[in-house]
Amino acid sequence: MKSHAEFVQPCVRSTTAHYSFSQSLRAAWQQLRRWHALYRQRQQLAALSDEMLKDIGLSRADIETEITRPFWDEPFRRS
Repeated sequence: MKSHAEFVQPCVRSTTAHYSFSQSLRAAWQQLRRWHALYRQRQQLAALSDEMLKDIGLSRADIETEITRPFWDEPFRRS
């Protein structure tokens, strides 16, 4: 006859696997949201006039460099 611990152990593994899958899915969704936010921010920067850019201390060249970066290239992310 199986002990109580033998019945409980398979359930724990199943819950852990489900939990890590949901964590991975949540992390992937958050990363996609971050990339989309970066894309929107870069598009908004590109839409600013030269006078507005001057007000925030940026030039059109700074903006061109920023908007040509790939969407996954996060400015402050450490490698």
